[in-house]
Amino acid sequence: MKKYSVCILAIAAIAVIGNMSVSGQSAYVRPDAEKRFKRYASDTVGPFAWVGIAAASGVSTAANEPEEWGKSAKGFGKRVASNFGRRVIRNTVTYGLDEALKLDSNFYRSEKRGFGNLVKNALISPITARKPDGKRTIGIPRLVGTYTAGVISSEAWYPERYNWKDGLRSGTITLGTNALFNLVKEFIKR
Repeated sequence: MKKYSVCILAIAAIAVIGNMSVSGQSAYVRPDAEKRFKRYASDTVGPFAWVGIAAASGVSTAANEPEEWGKSAKGFGKRVASNFGRRVIRNTVTYGLDEALKLDSNFYRSEKRGFGNLVKNALISPITARKPDGKRTIGIPRLVGTYTAGVISSEAWYPERYNWKDGLRSGTITLGTNALFNLVKEFIKR
């Protein structure tokens, strides 16, 4: 899984460096402050956020990862709390940096048609953000938020055997997983 996520990020980085204008920037309109905050709140504590938290916690419980937490209801509860904490950290850091840097890290489906355009957009979205004019740039807010959440959780509440390196690995896996979900979103209801 680790190598797969790194490959996705490498491909996306090459695409970003090679072509910063992937999908129809002319159609992009920066959401207003209220809409950006509502999106942050919904992505953090909304119903779909809780579905994702519960699903990830269920998978981790079935896989007994980390094994110190066990496969019990108590272990599931620890995983829910952990996943929620990571989501709050990731989304809060991302939102704060988006606002400070006047960027938009949200995923937008490609305006261009064609398999290659859809795949390219899905793969680079986790590591890019949009400037107010719609042009893509390196997504510092998302990268910092994702890796911060991984490192803090690994150092603060995961069992002793985890450290910052596990947090970096977790952050990379999260970005790769986001790319895969974006790929699904690109092809749904087209």
